[in-house]
Formats: sequence, structure tokens, C-alpha cells
Amino acid sequence: MRVSLVVLAAGTISLAACAGGDKTADTAAAAPAASTPAPANSASVATPGTPAPAATSAASPLPITGKTVVVKMIGDEKGYRFEPGKLTIKVGDGIKFVNVSQGPHNVSFSTVPDASTAQLDANMPAQTSAGPAAKTAPLDGPLLQAPNESYTVSFAGVKPGVYVYNCTPHLALGMQAQVTVQ
Repeated sequence: MRVSLVVLAAGTISLAACAGGDKTADTAAAAPAASTPAPANSASVATPGTPAPAATSAASPLPITGKTVVVKMIGDEKGYRFEPGKLTIKVGDGIKFVNVSQGPHNVSFSTVPDASTAQLDANMPAQTSAGPAAKTAPLDGPLLQAPNESYTVSFAGVKPGVYVYNCTPHLALGMQAQVTVQ
């Protein structure tokens, strides 16, 4: 119950922060920004609590061509976390995220190296081990509700670099990790 209240309070604060401001200025500022493409060399970064950036170009999903590493999604007396919290893989490898306890959990990428946003998003299916599931935003995986439910992401076709991800429902509790792709 305490965790639910913390998550609810964090969500309420985030919504309140986004709701204020001059609506006329917001509308005027939004129109030019929507038609201006992001620079080709800018990294995709989302501030915690905000939606991930939209994919910049269409890409087709690519299958895993290397090994698949298992990352556990855990909530217990030690806290909410991904295990391992840091790992290194190669382009073409995959990560299988497994809900171990205290879900629901998801994987949401907040930092992605240049030019990898569209490919990583295409490699994130709207499918879990339990069947079809809804993706709510680019670079977000579906919620894993049940213990042992899993979600696999391919890192085929992405650029080497550091990819930071979190569990959206438990971000306020520090559930964040990173993978280095070589």
C-alpha cells in the first residue's frame, strides 16, 4: 500500500507540473517544434516521468543473431531493481526481461545512442511470453503482470553505446539499469 501511495504521489506531482503554464504560449511554441526535425547527431534522452522520444524513421524489426541474456525484474525487501543492474552485450544479442516478483514491471528506454531510436523501438515487440500486449509509447515495453512472464528485446541493428532503461511503475523507487552494447 505504501509503495502504491508513493507511485500515486509521484504521478500526481508529475501531472500537476505539466498542467500549469500559459496555454497560448504552449500552442505557439509547439507548432514550430513539431515541424522541426531533431539534429541527426542528437542522442535520444527522456526525462524520467516524460514519454520517450518518438522514433525518427521507420525500421523493421531484426531478430537476435547472438546470445540472449536474462535480466530479472525484482521487488523485495532489498528494493526494486533489475539484476544485473549493468551488463555488456554485443550488437545482435538480446535481453530477456523476466518478472520475478512484485510486478507489474516493464522496460522503458530513456537514453539511447544516436540513430538507434527507430531500430530499438522496432525491435521491441508488442508481445510477451503470455501473449499479445499493448505498447503504450515508443521505446516502452508492455507491462509484465505475472511472475515468470517475460519480454525479449533484440539489439540487432542498433549502434554501440550505453542504453539506460527503467521500470516505469517503479522509477520513483529507483528501478533503473543500463546495458552497454559493443
